[in-house]
Amino acid sequence: MDGKHRTTIGDVATEAGVSISTVSRVINDNYPVSSKTRVKVEKAIKKLKFNPNMVARSLIAKKTNTIGIVVPGITNMFFTMVVKGIENACRLRNYTILLSDSEGDGHREVECVQNLISRQVDGIVIADPVTENMIRLKYDEIAQHTALVFINGYAADSNMNYVLNDESEGALKALEYLIGLGHKDIRLIRGNRSYSYDIKENVYRNTMAEHKLAIGKQSIINVGDGNSVETVDNASKVVYSILKGSVKPTAFFACNDLMAVGALNGCKKAGVVVPDDISIIGFDGIMISEISEPKLTTVDQNMFELGNRSALMLIDIIENNAANGQKIVLKTRLKLRDSCSPPKC
Repeated sequence: MDGKHRTTIGDVATEAGVSISTVSRVINDNYPVSSKTRVKVEKAIKKLKFNPNMVARSLIAKKTNTIGIVVPGITNMFFTMVVKGIENACRLRNYTILLSDSEGDGHREVECVQNLISRQVDGIVIADPVTENMIRLKYDEIAQHTALVFINGYAADSNMNYVLNDESEGALKALEYLIGLGHKDIRLIRGNRSYSYDIKENVYRNTMAEHKLAIGKQSIINVGDGNSVETVDNASKVVYSILKGSVKPTAFFACNDLMAVGALNGCKKAGVVVPDDISIIGFDGIMISEISEPKLTTVDQNMFELGNRSALMLIDIIENNAANGQKIVLKTRLKLRDSCSPPKC
């Protein structure tokens, strides 16, 4: 056909010698068509190089084969790997993704979800949701009409779908390792508004109490947003300030690797050598933990698997109308590297 003419479904129907409705039935596979007719239509589509309008098809099928993703920070490599896992599963199941960054803000997070719904996504994965949104169950009503899966977020009173790492187990491994090395003054570095940080703080408090180790006013350090580019600098400044004080800890346990790298930088600026003078453990296992100097001991969350499993769960809910209330808990692993040693005294 003329290169300036855009092939239409009518052109296909004329070429195949059938009605437009028959071509539509073949394309959408929503009504029976004889094998002979189907072959004629498929040959016409191939000959005319017809590309069905995906939006029009989605309106007919009431399905867009698109999944929305909401993350609290695209600059945190943890979420880069989570999204990679989601995209891998979606690609294999013929789904595309739309990515939205909430910047860790609760109101923006809900806006991101509503915006994705307005774009008619089939379901949404929300990574590390803001704690207040989960507690107030802002998502209960949304879940009645849009499939939702949460990564590393949880609300005990809701009937949502979750894929979680056993962060309690991971935090306990990290703290017991430090205590086993002989550390007594261990500081926790965390961020704002996250179920993930709250879990680690609870484990920290309980573990320190079980070992009869004191927690002072400066033992829990909040660096604000834990998923932005500024996280490293914020953690560095706070750690530097602490190390310039009269009472210095012997170890830091950071709730993610960005904070841990910030702690490394703060130590270097203060002239404190890691691990000779102080030990640092991170959490996540992102690439930066492998290329820092020294390399960080960290808790590996297997981010790719988190994303992959969450996408598969969501697609199952979408395609098979699976019931809400699903929960998958994945194991973590402590990766021992070069940032920890027994305290000097």
